[in-house]
Amino acid sequence: MSNRFIDQTAPGIAGLTPYVPGKPLSELERELGIKGSIKLASNENPLGPSPLVRQAMLDQVGQVGRYPDGGAFELRRAIAARHDVEPACVTVGNGSNDVLDMIARVFLWPGRESLFSQYAFAVYPLSSMAVGATLKVAPAVDHGHDLDAMRALVGDDTGVVWIANPNNPTGTRLAGDALRAFVESVPAQVIVVIDEAYFEYVDEADHPDTSQWLGDFPNLVVTRTFSKAFGLAALRVGYGLSHPDLADLLNRVRQPFNVDSMAQAAALAALEDRDFLARSVELNRLGMRQLTEGVTRLGLPFIPSVGNFLTIDLGREAGPVDQALLRLGVVTRPVANYGLPNHLRVSIGLPEENARFLAALEQVI
Repeated sequence: MSNRFIDQTAPGIAGLTPYVPGKPLSELERELGIKGSIKLASNENPLGPSPLVRQAMLDQVGQVGRYPDGGAFELRRAIAARHDVEPACVTVGNGSNDVLDMIARVFLWPGRESLFSQYAFAVYPLSSMAVGATLKVAPAVDHGHDLDAMRALVGDDTGVVWIANPNNPTGTRLAGDALRAFVESVPAQVIVVIDEAYFEYVDEADHPDTSQWLGDFPNLVVTRTFSKAFGLAALRVGYGLSHPDLADLLNRVRQPFNVDSMAQAAALAALEDRDFLARSVELNRLGMRQLTEGVTRLGLPFIPSVGNFLTIDLGREAGPVDQALLRLGVVTRPVANYGLPNHLRVSIGLPEENARFLAALEQVI
């Protein structure tokens, strides 16, 4: 459909298409006239928020008529303590997506290059195109980052290099030695973003906590989120960690009051509730085993994942399979928009949800 205002837009806007989230259950049930559907499309924590978080949110209800702490002082201090950095290193965001968008707005513009991997998170090209930057895409290896290919594409005009570790939608990861060697090889004027939205789910010994590298790399930004393992997806709260000078620049474009009072209180409580986090991670570990064993029994290959989702190769176009699953009340995520038209991504749910998905998938295929 043509748009009468397209000629009045900033460079890059004409090429954008809106991000398409997973279909809400209410919309699915209204469209198909069904009840009791399950959503395994958006990599959410099936346990929801912890009891401590729920109480913290209730305690904030009486304050919603007042603006939140615009600097998120207590939350930034708690995040800094968790990562053993100064609060000046922390930039809070309306989800980590917000921080990613700030990075693009500050360090990219027409003529600058934004470098990321094939099958990388969709927000990297979206935010980059919105500011008119040139996209450079390194071919993937085994559905994950090829660091040698990415390094070969870094040039004089490169502004930002984006790496998701683990990666969404593939669930692949990079070991610490290889990733650190890559960051060391990137020129100091190029911003390197390591997006660790799924960090809490990884238990491999060689997986790096790159927030510990900030003292060595002033051009490094590490992003984290409370939307996944902490169960706060609807509250939209995440953060970036970086050198204070870099954080200062991000905070210059950060929207006032971008993290509301309830989200700040919930995030503080979530950081304190380590038992709930451990329970969430263990549930995910068992659910991953349930799904991989079930998919293997169905004879379907998949991309090995360390996140809270599994991307399955159906061997045929995933769209029709997804539509058939929707009619059975199971919401998953086809990932043709990532260049994987035969793949279906499914989030790890509760044991009964995983079982229902596997039964529905067997029925459909």
